[in-house]
Amino acid sequence: MPQSRLLRFLLFAVLGLIAGFIALAIAVPVEPQIPAPLIALFSPGLKVAELVAPETHKSMAWTFGWFLRIAIAVNAAFYFAIFSMLAFAMGRRSK
Repeated sequence: MPQSRLLRFLLFAVLGLIAGFIALAIAVPVEPQIPAPLIALFSPGLKVAELVAPETHKSMAWTFGWFLRIAIAVNAAFYFAIFSMLAFAMGRRSK
């Protein structure tokens, strides 16, 4: 684990982005078969994007682009927080 706080922050940000993108990619096709609380548990960005996505009369591509941006950003922040809490707990446990 890098000792520098900036490197640790960047590492968790990249890992969170990757994990959030993968979680969204898994959640979208299985959403009709799985209950909403379970989807929100491992991909909260999908449910947040459904609530927050702009409902303007723009093109379908514009709306879908914003939907993806919101969902990936929320998932990335969610997984960044999880990775940060795990690292904090492991750091406290080793002392």
